[in-house]
Amino acid sequence: MDVQAASSALSLRPLTVRMATPRGFCAGVDRAIQIVERAIEKFGAPVYVRHEIVHNRHVVDRLKGLGAVFVKELDECPDDRPVVFSAHGVPKSVPATARARELLFLDATCPLVSKVHVEAERHHANGRHIILIGHAGHPEVVGTLGQLPEGAISLVETVEDAEAFERPGNQPLAYATQTTLSLDDTAEIVAALKRRFPELPDPHKEDICYATTNRQEAVKQLADGSDLVLVVGSKNSSNSVRLVEVALRAGAKDAQLIDDSSHLDWSWFDGVSTVGVTAGASAPEPLVQGVIEALRTRFDVTVADDPGEPETVTFKLPRALTAS
Repeated sequence: MDVQAASSALSLRPLTVRMATPRGFCAGVDRAIQIVERAIEKFGAPVYVRHEIVHNRHVVDRLKGLGAVFVKELDECPDDRPVVFSAHGVPKSVPATARARELLFLDATCPLVSKVHVEAERHHANGRHIILIGHAGHPEVVGTLGQLPEGAISLVETVEDAEAFERPGNQPLAYATQTTLSLDDTAEIVAALKRRFPELPDPHKEDICYATTNRQEAVKQLADGSDLVLVVGSKNSSNSVRLVEVALRAGAKDAQLIDDSSHLDWSWFDGVSTVGVTAGASAPEPLVQGVIEALRTRFDVTVADDPGEPETVTFKLPRALTAS
């Protein structure tokens, strides 16, 4: 290091950056992005994608550059081009329409969301009315509601909703959840429902996905001792928004959601000596590294990885993309 660089480094205030483990892409997001990429490689551009493949602006913009065209509904897709359904899942009417039009479609629904769909169908077949815990209007919730006839599922968003819910007739009940919710908030809603309906059975396996659970547990550790927690992710990403809420609840003095380093507000760092950094399940790692590089321009940064178990889950791609 030359004298000028050394002098510059000495003038920078020290900042400890703690990196959450795990963070960023989960297996479902990775699979969905690969499906779009492989489809473009195999069939050429354009490939149409119904809704954002995952909720991250940078991912969507990069795929647009490769030849993906994002649309809201199937009627915007031509008959002669492939269409991909997003990772959040779709109502049953969407693939039914695609089949009727003889479209080539690829379903990028996360297998863990598909598991919730299967459970909902099983409960319905057994005569149960389903309570779905989730956020109204979220694509995953729209997709789950669309698996069954109208009226077969009641949406509950809050503890207050759980208290106000009325059983339809004498139907037995079951519940399911959106996969990207806050574990703690969901537990409170489930507790309220079970107090009112003690017979309510638990899902065979937790609906909130492993990646959401792992990232929330990691951010709780990060919040302990961090003056500020930065969550890299888009505002329409449910799991990213939940990470901010979890960090604040776990004791972080401040927590902020940022799309990328350009959204950093340097006033957040007044009096801050330790920053925790994590990323939602749909945020690419280069965005995280971009944040670290931006911090290095203002501070003498020391980076430390928080302890955590790396994830090894992978999901298979559709046969249409892997068969020769």
